[in-house]
Amino acid sequence: MANFSKSTVPQFSVEVYQNEFLPEGGREVNAIVTVTSTGGGTLGVPFTGAAASPSSIPGRSPAAAVVIMVDCSGSMDYPPTKMRNARDATAAAVDTLRDGVAFAVVGGTHLAREVYPGNGRLATADAKSRAEAKEALRKLSAGGGTAIGTWLRLADRLLGAADAPIRHGILLTDGRNEHESPEDLQAALQACAGRFTCDARGVGTDWEVKEVTGIASALLGTADIVADPANLAADFTQMMENAMGKEVADVALRLWNPVGVEIKFVKQVAPTVEDLTDRRTQSGPRAGDYPTGSWGDESRDYHVCVQVPQAQIGQEMLAARVSLVVPDREGGPAQTLSQGLVRAVWTDDMAASTSINPQVAHYTGQAELAQVIQQGLDARKSGDVDGATAKLGRAVQLAAASGNADTAKLLAKVVDVVDEVTGTVRLKAKVAEADEMTLETRSTKTVRVKK
Repeated sequence: MANFSKSTVPQFSVEVYQNEFLPEGGREVNAIVTVTSTGGGTLGVPFTGAAASPSSIPGRSPAAAVVIMVDCSGSMDYPPTKMRNARDATAAAVDTLRDGVAFAVVGGTHLAREVYPGNGRLATADAKSRAEAKEALRKLSAGGGTAIGTWLRLADRLLGAADAPIRHGILLTDGRNEHESPEDLQAALQACAGRFTCDARGVGTDWEVKEVTGIASALLGTADIVADPANLAADFTQMMENAMGKEVADVALRLWNPVGVEIKFVKQVAPTVEDLTDRRTQSGPRAGDYPTGSWGDESRDYHVCVQVPQAQIGQEMLAARVSLVVPDREGGPAQTLSQGLVRAVWTDDMAASTSINPQVAHYTGQAELAQVIQQGLDARKSGDVDGATAKLGRAVQLAAASGNADTAKLLAKVVDVVDEVTGTVRLKAKVAEADEMTLETRSTKTVRVKK
């Protein structure tokens, strides 16, 4: 397992895909911004931003800190194997920790309890602490209610005590958040947002999809269902491996726009749909930052839509400048990792101005796919058969057209597909609860545009 120094962080690149041509009177400019981070050791200048630093050297701050939050409410005893699977999964995650990473385990009920190491601190991962943590896990038992906000606040306190650039949580629940108000959970999420990222998992089928996906969304993590508790260990191992692969924290997409240009929206559109528009924080005159969380070796796509002033044929302008920035850990100005430009050119060439860029068209469809799945499932739950059929039929059509085979398979467990091209479907009379929850939980997952 590699250690990462200032000179061995990923190199970031920004590519902008758009049709910059507008007809006379045209004002809306759409662009897909592809951000890619690749390999360490390729930056030619010292990196002083929020990157992981060596953590296995005595006296150094840890590169990463992780808190695992395990549901220990009474329902985790039904069936009894669920609690055992949760213990085994947490032990597997602990085994996946890289040496030198700071970590803790929290047991969650209507209260939050430090399971390991205790006393408001984090342990440093090595053979001894891993063994101690797994021994402590053997004492976990089920009993009590569910108040997830208290788990998150404890995780925040523990992670905040570590001087680690990568701060991450893993949260497992099997039930609804019944022992605190929705407002309490939202307040906890607002307090934790920007302080750490968090992956959330629902085990079984008695939890609330919108609660779990809402946690992951607010904390820029992933959400998923583990319908069979026996699959928890593999899922936890994969989550922890992904967390250990993160090398640069607190990356923001910075948009600068000229006078007269309005930012209409900013959305992540791959690997999942996530609207970032309302998360903007001002970073300077006509500039704002949109959080993207932590990065390892990966690529993501963002849809940027701006409204420009009216202009004459033949005029052109810079519609927006997109930069990737990270805060400087030594207190200096934010460091720019890469940037790209969004342009607008007015033309009387109808063929040029009416052509839709393939990337923009693809991700517009993927965003609609996520939306109609949610609308269709909500209609189904409320008994609106016609509405559910229309929305889920449109989802089948969009999934087929874009090549989103995984979503198409999930849809086929909820509807009988008559014709995927026209979106003609029939609602299934009986649908397994796990299948419906899986479709809802994974509805925002997208496929990349076909090259």
